[in-house]
Amino acid sequence: MPVIENSAVVLTLWATLGYLLGSVPFGVLLARVFGLGDLRKIGSGNIGATNVLRTGNKRAAALTLLLDGGKGAVAVLAARWLAGEDAAQLAALAAFIGHCFPIWLGFRGGKGVATFLGIMLALAWPVGLAACATWVLVAAVMRYSSLAALMAAGMSPVWAAFLGRGEVMLLAAALAILIYARHWGNIARLRAGTEPRIGAK
Repeated sequence: MPVIENSAVVLTLWATLGYLLGSVPFGVLLARVFGLGDLRKIGSGNIGATNVLRTGNKRAAALTLLLDGGKGAVAVLAARWLAGEDAAQLAALAAFIGHCFPIWLGFRGGKGVATFLGIMLALAWPVGLAACATWVLVAAVMRYSSLAALMAAGMSPVWAAFLGRGEVMLLAAALAILIYARHWGNIARLRAGTEPRIGAK
């Protein structure tokens, strides 16, 4: 399908669609479907896969991870297909913001890690794979989901430069900064040695 010429209206449309897609709180919805209760009143209160895992339901956690990542990827791929790269990057940023500040939950959302990884896989899959590998390695060795997220996000602009994908460096850096801001409490707990490890309730 031919790419629609970008304009302020087209870009605004994709930003809006990206935000609304990112705002879908899959963790909260799946917790209800699986009878786990209100996810916002469980564990850390976060709406992401890590907190779903604290309920002990691995299937629900895995689905949350896939769907939160998927919504970021879909926003990018749809915008790129129909409106080009500028729209794709704008939709990516909007989807991330939507997950962190969803209109459906009073703008109190998640920390955006799975959505970030889905976005990077769709924007530049080699960078996305490197970020995912960073997360897996750090999580496997250190057993801290937050530390794995911080390392994966922080390394993403470096991976983009190393892999010759300079077109995504700025967005990767911007998303990394937002992820660090969303993890400020986790950073404090990591420094204090009180951050819960993966699998802890």
